[in-house]
Amino acid sequence: MTSTIAIRRHALELGFDAIGFAPASLSKSTQKRLKAFISKGYHGDMGWLSQRVEQRSEPTCLWPEAKSVIVVGLNYAPDGDPLDVLKKPDCGSISVYARGRDYHDVVKKRLRVLARYIVEQHNAEVKIFVDTAPVMEKPLGAKAGLGWQGKHTNLVSKTLGSWMFLGEIYTNLPLPPEDQIQNHCGSCTRCLSVCPTAAFTSEYILDARRCISYLTIEHKGHIPMEFRQAIGNRIYGCDDCLAVCPWNKFASKTKELDLDSRIELRSPDLADLVQLDDSAFRLLFSRSPIKRLGRDRFIRNVLIAIGNSQLSDLIPFVHLKLNDESPLVRAMAIWALSKLETPEEFGRTREKYRSIEEDSNVISEWDENLEDGTVTFSN
Repeated sequence: MTSTIAIRRHALELGFDAIGFAPASLSKSTQKRLKAFISKGYHGDMGWLSQRVEQRSEPTCLWPEAKSVIVVGLNYAPDGDPLDVLKKPDCGSISVYARGRDYHDVVKKRLRVLARYIVEQHNAEVKIFVDTAPVMEKPLGAKAGLGWQGKHTNLVSKTLGSWMFLGEIYTNLPLPPEDQIQNHCGSCTRCLSVCPTAAFTSEYILDARRCISYLTIEHKGHIPMEFRQAIGNRIYGCDDCLAVCPWNKFASKTKELDLDSRIELRSPDLADLVQLDDSAFRLLFSRSPIKRLGRDRFIRNVLIAIGNSQLSDLIPFVHLKLNDESPLVRAMAIWALSKLETPEEFGRTREKYRSIEEDSNVISEWDENLEDGTVTFSN
């Protein structure tokens, strides 16, 4: 039995849904696209993308002994349409990948077992990665034959659609590469046209600074005014471009219980979420990737969703956040109230709180949202 057949069989026995093999190299065009992406500032706050460009764009720069890359895929497809929650203004929308247990833990645990097998059975050296190092996962996944990069820049599989977690094993074992799968996007542009914030500058090019996943997860500061209404009730990530891909019709619900959506995270109540303090936040998301976001940024996102809800019943919960310790939270509470209260009510709220505010960004939020309305009050 050849090395690739044995490794593939063992990977599938471990529960991975896909596996492929690629040389430890990336094309010049892939390297150029990464450098262009960074030079245009499309990475935004994600400084880690620009800090180790050489290692990211060439596997042997990360590990000179690497000869092959083994890429595995794990299906996390949901049951039903994940966009249905967008029709529920009183609920928050959490990206499918974050509704279950942290995928880093799930994938890495199995990847370690597979890596140990390769070391013991094939006398090889290995290094494993699950979105934790300067590794260009999607181009490597495409090169290993797991799928192709769609116009939304994500990997698309004929059998798993857009719902696939990736993990990599770099090894000094020379392995025959897979045949690459040709691009099957054709003339379809559903993923581009559905984007609420027009984050795609063109086919296959994403400006992350406009992406809701970036804004609600990676962006550490105040979310720009121009994107807030478009965010809707998305409080952690965005699945729109993934969910509309026609290739998802071939995907089946994940078999992994750890990756299945927790009931309480499928359509969580905004009124409950906005009341979370730090300890309650950590408890609710103890095994979730959402925990790394931190309570303050999460509540920032929840308040934007509340502002977009048009539900006046949520106003009392928002008022409580005007005294929050976090400027991020206070600022978005102001914006939410500017959308939910009448101009007269908002004016009275402003007169009560604006004079005691010391943070310049929060003060600007009071003033900008006042100007955005139809009424003017003195300081």
